[in-house]
Amino acid sequence: MGHALTENRHGLVVEAGLTQATGTAEREAAATPLDAQAPGSTRRLTLGADKAYDTADFVADMRQKCVTPHVAQNEKGRRSAIDGRTTRHAGYAQNQKKRKLIEEAFGWTKTIGGLARPMRRGLARMGFAFTFAMAAYDLILCCGSSTGELRLPQSHEA
Repeated sequence: MGHALTENRHGLVVEAGLTQATGTAEREAAATPLDAQAPGSTRRLTLGADKAYDTADFVADMRQKCVTPHVAQNEKGRRSAIDGRTTRHAGYAQNQKKRKLIEEAFGWTKTIGGLARPMRRGLARMGFAFTFAMAAYDLILCCGSSTGELRLPQSHEA
């Protein structure tokens, strides 16, 4: 299962990795890149994520690490772990709109990057291919396709 950490302004992939798929692999793998980006930081970070991350233990773990979880609320048949402390701020709504940037990276790696039906065996080989595809995605975003000049993409405003 592929995991990627992006920055919100341009959608560039900051860190990518691959783990064995389990029922909790996404939530377990989310803490690793955050620790690498800001080890022991007391500065407040935000983390946007989908409904699979809306569990009480994940939200509590992120808050303990000085990370505000901007997780999409999962209210189908249960109570969401994200409360009004998070959802009342304008940054929460903005972060939910920016979540589509990571989906663009995954979509690109599947359609253009060749990972829709990968012909690789083993976690190490597949992990390399995934990381390489995410790095290629960043290069495509930064390079003008016809001019060859280096540029940062315009931020997506929705």
